Amino acid sequence: MYRSFERTRGRAVLGLVGQVEALVRGDVSSCELVEGCLESIRRQESLGAFRVVRWEAAAREAREADRRLADGERLPLLGVPVAIKDDTDLEGETTPFGVAGNHRPAVRDGEVVRKLRAAGAVVVGKTNTCELGLWPFSESSFGVARNPWNPDYSPGGSSGGAAVAVAAGMVAGAVGSDGAGSIRIPAAWTGLVGIKPQRGRVSGFPQTDPFYGITVWGPLARNVEDAALLLDVLSGSHPEDAYQVDPPRVAFVEAARREPRRLRVAVSYRTAFGVSGKLDPEVRGAVERLARRLTDLGHKVFPCDPDYGLVGLGLVPRGTAGAADWLDSIPDARPERRTEVEASIGRVVGRRLLPLARRMDPYLRRKVGRIFQGADVVLTPTTAQPPLRVGAYEGVGYRRTQSGVAAACPYAWTWNVLGWPGVNVPAGFTKAGLPIGAQLLGHDSDEATLISLAAQLEAVEGWAERRP
Repeated sequence: MYRSFERTRGRAVLGLVGQVEALVRGDVSSCELVEGCLESIRRQESLGAFRVVRWEAAAREAREADRRLADGERLPLLGVPVAIKDDTDLEGETTPFGVAGNHRPAVRDGEVVRKLRAAGAVVVGKTNTCELGLWPFSESSFGVARNPWNPDYSPGGSSGGAAVAVAAGMVAGAVGSDGAGSIRIPAAWTGLVGIKPQRGRVSGFPQTDPFYGITVWGPLARNVEDAALLLDVLSGSHPEDAYQVDPPRVAFVEAARREPRRLRVAVSYRTAFGVSGKLDPEVRGAVERLARRLTDLGHKVFPCDPDYGLVGLGLVPRGTAGAADWLDSIPDARPERRTEVEASIGRVVGRRLLPLARRMDPYLRRKVGRIFQGADVVLTPTTAQPPLRVGAYEGVGYRRTQSGVAAACPYAWTWNVLGWPGVNVPAGFTKAGLPIGAQLLGHDSDEATLISLAAQLEAVEGWAERRP
């Protein structure tokens, strides 16, 4: 096993695309890749990335993938190990989403898992998160995810376990979900690329309208090409989804391989009305440095702020009502007190305000969208603060948790209300060695532009080579 793991660890550096190519050439087997992945999970168990590891099932599926490869079958991810977040149904496993209760195993795969399997991927496990994805940390009664750059700090949330799995080299790619920054925040705090796709791009079925339109599923990876490949695999609507979008004109992996045109990039540090605008100087410095890099690459970079208006009225009803719906669906649910408060607000107020939130959508998209009359991309910090310490909000009540995390992460959630795509890119490190991220935010269904620009940045920044 040791020799196999050493060989596979070298392949893991190649990422998803490199692993696919190595499998096709016969340089490595799926059994070796999966064995190395499982050994890495075992060695780094203290990082708390996974709630469930499919030790035997993943090994069995790897053997089947090797048989298919030997027969000449070719699929986008055939034989490659990946991870999913614990809000996603996997047949035979429970989906607690961080909340203790009397959970029943899923009787069939969710659409995300179905597409991964259709592409030939081996799902090795389900990653830790916080309760119902409500907070930018990944700590619950099921486990505590720790940042591989410094285990005393959080990887962020709520897709923190997925981010840890990729950043620590357990898998080359993972699927997270993002309802208010839950892909982009952990990507920022662990030095990864994280893509929040356009609303409707990736189906969450059997959830047909997850958190009433603010939650989407998307990839976490070390480099842009890997994230784009994973997004290609995941893309496509289910007939029962509330939101559906047209297929992209160009495959996202192809967008990652082409140079972007000269773009107009608006740099903004503004937060939405009523949200703290206090920005850590190291975070601001990292974003400013990235803006200069974009200028050096030939893009027109200038300060300009979106007009967010009362965009928060589009978030709170959806977030609280969504939490109430999920909690009410769990038999004998035993949530933390602050989770119950969030759900209670949803039952009393959130559900009543949902019609207003939906009616505001066209107005908000027009208002915020005016920035794209003069810009192609908006560059902002992903978070206002560097990574939080693990346990920073342990045992803390709802109000203090809500105000604290809102101040730490005020930049990501606005794009969830609008439904438009955003990509976190690594922007550097604090003096203490903790990762910092920046967001590339795009207009309706314009993931390809963001992916091309992110890939161009990666080529000169070299973040894919930096490892904990």
